[in-house]
Amino acid sequence: MRTLLYIIILLVAAGCSVSGSRIKELDEAQRLMHTDPMAAMSKLNAIDVSQFQDSATMARWALLYSEAMAVNRLAAPADTIVDIAIAYYGSHNDKEAFHKASSLKAILSGPGSDPLVTALYLQKEKEFLLYKERIKWQRFIYGGVFMLLIAAGMILWMRQQMKLKSLLNETLMAEASGLKGQIEVGKLAVGRLETKLQEMLHDRFALIDTLCQTYYESQGTKTERKALVEKVKCEIESMRSDSFPVMEQTVNDCRDNMLARVKECCPDIKVDDYRLLVYIASGLSPRAISLLLGESVEVVYKRKSRLKARMREAVSSLSPEIMTIF
Repeated sequence: MRTLLYIIILLVAAGCSVSGSRIKELDEAQRLMHTDPMAAMSKLNAIDVSQFQDSATMARWALLYSEAMAVNRLAAPADTIVDIAIAYYGSHNDKEAFHKASSLKAILSGPGSDPLVTALYLQKEKEFLLYKERIKWQRFIYGGVFMLLIAAGMILWMRQQMKLKSLLNETLMAEASGLKGQIEVGKLAVGRLETKLQEMLHDRFALIDTLCQTYYESQGTKTERKALVEKVKCEIESMRSDSFPVMEQTVNDCRDNMLARVKECCPDIKVDDYRLLVYIASGLSPRAISLLLGESVEVVYKRKSRLKARMREAVSSLSPEIMTIF
């Protein structure tokens, strides 16, 4: 790709240098036109017009050549050369040069009398045809090179896009891998939390369940039933007071000091809300929480919803993982 660009630059530079030398020769011929028209004619005949690089230079040469023939009183065997100037200046709206070329055409019309002039004129016609053929192929080549450059640019752009997408995919895979690791760590933490709390609360919940079952199945006296109710209440109250610190510590151990961070972010949190938060973070069901708080399940749901809203406003920006317990 880079080599191709270097070749194009060299070709353009070479073409510009050749064009510059041709322009100097035309300037010299124009200077000689009024002082030594035969020298000007010779100079114009010596130029190989097939090597011109652009139509403007060709049109200027054709106009000067026609003018030199008119000044030297030479008849042109055809209108080919002067028509080059007429066609170019007419299409480019150069009225002065167009009128000059048209006037020269009227002067040069007539049969050629000098065989040498006719031969030179025909030679220039052939060179002009060679110029047209070369320009045609140059345009074809330049068009092909331009298309190649566009195709190469598209390929480079697509490769760059593919690299960017590959980097993006690798980033997403790394993030997914990290997220998966965090989820696994979270699962392990929750599993340890559930295991510890289950070990701590299993016996007491089993006892309460047995007492409640005995109460509903008992055929004893009211005094015996009252004694069972009091025992159940005593066990529940014991769970409220004795088990709470253990549950709080367990949550902090298994959830990266979550509750401690909540106290730092919300030092004014109410005691009842904090107790509810500990029970929620422990993974207790609303029915179990209602039993420990001494409130209905409906009240527990409402309090949980209000607490979630307050936590979202006060804590979620600092410790977003806290919201996952809800």
